[in-house]
Amino acid sequence: MRFVQPSSFPKPRGYTNGIISEGKSLHISGQIAWDNDAHIVSDDFAMQFLKALDNVIAVVRAAGGGTEHIVKLLVFVTDLDKYRNATKVIGEGWRERMGKHYPAMSLVKVAGLLEPRAMVEIEGVATLPKESV
Repeated sequence: MRFVQPSSFPKPRGYTNGIISEGKSLHISGQIAWDNDAHIVSDDFAMQFLKALDNVIAVVRAAGGGTEHIVKLLVFVTDLDKYRNATKVIGEGWRERMGKHYPAMSLVKVAGLLEPRAMVEIEGVATLPKESV
């Protein structure tokens, strides 16, 4: 995996501008903050973000990869102010789960998500080692 950062761009914070990877591609459907019984775990924005991220990570691990194999995340949020207000807690939770690995990322505000209580949905792409499942 090689991280791409054009010299004319400012240094990114919390994401990478581009990644070149080689291996098996895993495309991860949008994950929300639900538990094993399909219930939203909390109405707290940061908790929903981190649970959705945990669910993305669970898919990657089930395929034989780790967090370091995640190359792209697309985050959908229903409220940008709630996201901005939760960035400290999200950042701490991110580092606990992902360390200093920052994939290419985009964050988009949407009018709503399919699950009415969901405030965050995260989809992703991982490049898995050739020996994975």
